[in-house]
Amino acid sequence: MTKGAAVAYTAWVRRAEDHPRVLAALATGDLPESVARILCQWTNRLPEDQRDLADDKLVAAALAGMSLRDLAELYGEIYEQSRSASPDEDQDEVFDDRAVRLITTFQGAGVMSGDLTPECAEAVAAVLDALSAPAGAEDDRSQEQRYHDALQEAMSRLIAAGILPERAGQPVKVWAHISLADLLRLEGSSALQEEWTAQVRARWAGHRAAASEGGGDAGVWLDGDAAEGIACDAAMAPIVTGDVNVDALEDLVRLCVELDGRRDGARDAAWAALQQAVIGKAVDLLSGPGGLASFLRRRQLGARCPGRACRWTSGTPRRSRRGSATR
Repeated sequence: MTKGAAVAYTAWVRRAEDHPRVLAALATGDLPESVARILCQWTNRLPEDQRDLADDKLVAAALAGMSLRDLAELYGEIYEQSRSASPDEDQDEVFDDRAVRLITTFQGAGVMSGDLTPECAEAVAAVLDALSAPAGAEDDRSQEQRYHDALQEAMSRLIAAGILPERAGQPVKVWAHISLADLLRLEGSSALQEEWTAQVRARWAGHRAAASEGGGDAGVWLDGDAAEGIACDAAMAPIVTGDVNVDALEDLVRLCVELDGRRDGARDAAWAALQQAVIGKAVDLLSGPGGLASFLRRRQLGARCPGRACRWTSGTPRRSRRGSATR
């Protein structure tokens, strides 16, 4: 049994004790379960010594054919009379039962339910009514579907307005994870793919030109039909590549020298922070702006990389073998 079904069954066990008149009418089949549940929710707000009498009046009216709207009007009169009979009670009692429940289910879908105060219900209804108007004669969405879309539109506008309180010093954002396969199916994705392909071809041409001048790695750089032909029967070996950000090299050299100078010191918080800075800058070296194409152009122009000689260090810093200094 699901959690929701279990809650529904146990709720009727409690109602049977507090509302015997309602339960009796429900057992005979004369009173629908949905109406019986609403009547119990209404009379639960009355003092205990007045609930049975209220149940009798409401059940009799329901069995006589009174509509739910008329039943609500009758209950409103009963409720106001009960308040008048107890003038010492707080007339401005806060609606303590107010609640909104949002449960995330399979594949991120959500189930929302709640009990709203009159003020909140009126505000929500006004927003949903304003944003749920049919989009035209061809709009075949149901009222519930249009309300759902209106709620999403209202939340999106609220986030985009930038008026929500920040969380951890950052503005509220919605993170959406979309796979490359789905992005490629979007309208206009072919233009993006063509632009990306053109950039890769340009970089590939740079590799080929550099290999022709410097000898490369004894391999051949192919594209187009030539690449497709040789890849058909070739043995594939996976490799990992990255772009070189030359601008990060100077900072990396400086941090390496500083970390190497602390190799005999205490492994304190300052040392750990410096080690993380070295790791972060090493990542920047491969993934930051500039890239390999810029690096190749600098080499072709005869520019030297900035920085001083340093010893390379590992995750647990130790002196590398002699002669391994680099620029």
